[in-house]
Amino acid sequence: MKALLLAAATSLLLTACATPEVVKTKQARDESLSCSELKTAYAEAQNFEEAARKERGVTGTNVAAAVLFWPALIGTYKNTEDAIEAAKARQKHLEGVAVAKNCRVV
Repeated sequence: MKALLLAAATSLLLTACATPEVVKTKQARDESLSCSELKTAYAEAQNFEEAARKERGVTGTNVAAAVLFWPALIGTYKNTEDAIEAAKARQKHLEGVAVAKNCRVV
């Protein structure tokens, strides 16, 4: 019973530590952003994507997850994939808003 509780607690701790933020693709005020604000939002989405890609690499948390409780590593990789896809979708959405406003974000 102790081993099961320890494994569950370890899993929760490891997955809580290594979860990049999954951004919302569309945000309420996107359409009202100025060209410079769109450029800033686009850069932020790129940063979210980059941060998620870094979480996918060999980090202390990922090594600990692989050694102590490998299902936590699978959860981390799934979360990073979701975060990368959301950041890409946000970038694409912001590009569309920028085109409609005759702005350049890239």
